[in-house]
Amino acid sequence: MAEERANAAPQEELNQSEQTQIRVGKLNALSEAGQNPYRITKYDRTHLSSEIIKDFDALEASGETVSIAGRMMSRRVMGKASFAHLMDGAGLMQIYVRRDDVGEDAYKAFKDDDIGDILGVTGKAFRTKTGEISIHCETVTLLTKSLHPLPEKFHGLQDTDTRYRQRYLDLIVNPAVKDTFVKRSLILRELRAFLDGRGFLEVDTPILTPFEIGASARPFYTHHNTLDMDMVLRIETELYLKRLIVGGMDRVYEVGRIFRNEGMDTRHNPEFTTIELYQAYTDFRGMMDLVEDMMKTVARKVCGSLAITYQGNEIDLSRWERLTMVEAVKKYSGVDFADWKTDEDAIACAKAHHVDLPEIPTKGAILAEFFDAFVEDKLIQPTFIYDYPVEISPLAKRKADDPAFTERFEYFINAFEFGNAFSELNDPIDQRGRFERQVAERKAQEPDRRAQVDYDFINALEYGMPPTGGLGFGVDRLVMLLTDSASIRDVLLFPTMKPLG
Repeated sequence: MAEERANAAPQEELNQSEQTQIRVGKLNALSEAGQNPYRITKYDRTHLSSEIIKDFDALEASGETVSIAGRMMSRRVMGKASFAHLMDGAGLMQIYVRRDDVGEDAYKAFKDDDIGDILGVTGKAFRTKTGEISIHCETVTLLTKSLHPLPEKFHGLQDTDTRYRQRYLDLIVNPAVKDTFVKRSLILRELRAFLDGRGFLEVDTPILTPFEIGASARPFYTHHNTLDMDMVLRIETELYLKRLIVGGMDRVYEVGRIFRNEGMDTRHNPEFTTIELYQAYTDFRGMMDLVEDMMKTVARKVCGSLAITYQGNEIDLSRWERLTMVEAVKKYSGVDFADWKTDEDAIACAKAHHVDLPEIPTKGAILAEFFDAFVEDKLIQPTFIYDYPVEISPLAKRKADDPAFTERFEYFINAFEFGNAFSELNDPIDQRGRFERQVAERKAQEPDRRAQVDYDFINALEYGMPPTGGLGFGVDRLVMLLTDSASIRDVLLFPTMKPLG
């Protein structure tokens, strides 16, 4: 029935299930004739499409036979001859198939193939009358039968939900998507090259950890059957990496997958990639210099320029502003932290400016709320914000001249926070106190939380960690910036999605 309808109506007028039924029927016919394409285990290619285009003059002059393979994306049947386009890993290549060259049976089989099928062809490279480099086919082989039709070619795959769920289909019909992920790999390669060139050693630390640390991020739990114990998917790589600094590995970094059981939006996915790095005998200012140099180096390598466009905003990565959090709040809100003599002063000021109060309303915590309310969305050009309140910086070293603040910075571009860095706290007594307060506060707010102090890390600090600068930044956000992608889902091959149904 479906085949009769196919003969009577254009393919695009059939619904997807009917088209799939027709394709399955073709596969069954091939199998019955002993020609099941799935039996083919290997096809020898001599070139990719881009190589034929690059070396065309030499290939045409020599008359060398070439062989390529790829997915058929379009076809024009013109009686005894046809044109089609194959897409391989390097691009599109037009092929010209003529009945008198490939034989009547092979030509009939080619006309019976479907858009989306994977073909292998051999032939000679030539240029058509319109100037398009093509392959004049001598043989055509069906390598894989596609059982589902591709989206209509003029509109492609537009639905974002389908694109994220069926990334394989997105990559087939939206070539620019593949370019994004090729660039993602290039960005990671250049980041590694930069850090390796600075003497950093790439390491791996555990993803499964024995308990939840006292940080505010909510983790995912799992259970280890052999040990009969609950375990936690890591929310950071920091404490293990700093153990390595204690052990004498002076410059280390990890490209790490992180898991946080929290909200999802255009900037957040439950699992994401970070790079954390630690360098002994430097401080947060050394990390600032490293960030600026790293960002400029990677942008030049990947984008070819320090002037980039992100979502309509022109970003100049050659110039970086540096402001303390107090300076930034005063600049953008007019509020001066120096006017707050007590926590009550800060609370009154927050209420007057309609700023939300934090759970524990101290001066430092309220300053951070002012920053969120008045400053962050103004930071379009690259900006370092440093000297963070100690209340929100449990792992950073206090400023020697003002212990209410820490030697910490974050850097912002296009109103996104891209990274976080400290002069690392190496005082084990101070660190123990901060951890214990943090865990106590967390359990007071959420009694069901199983947060604990990592006393082994305290023990490591007691052996002595040298003065150290540390930095953590999100790779996914950096890829978003350098590929002009609006959502984190656009730069993750398989973002987390709620199951259908």
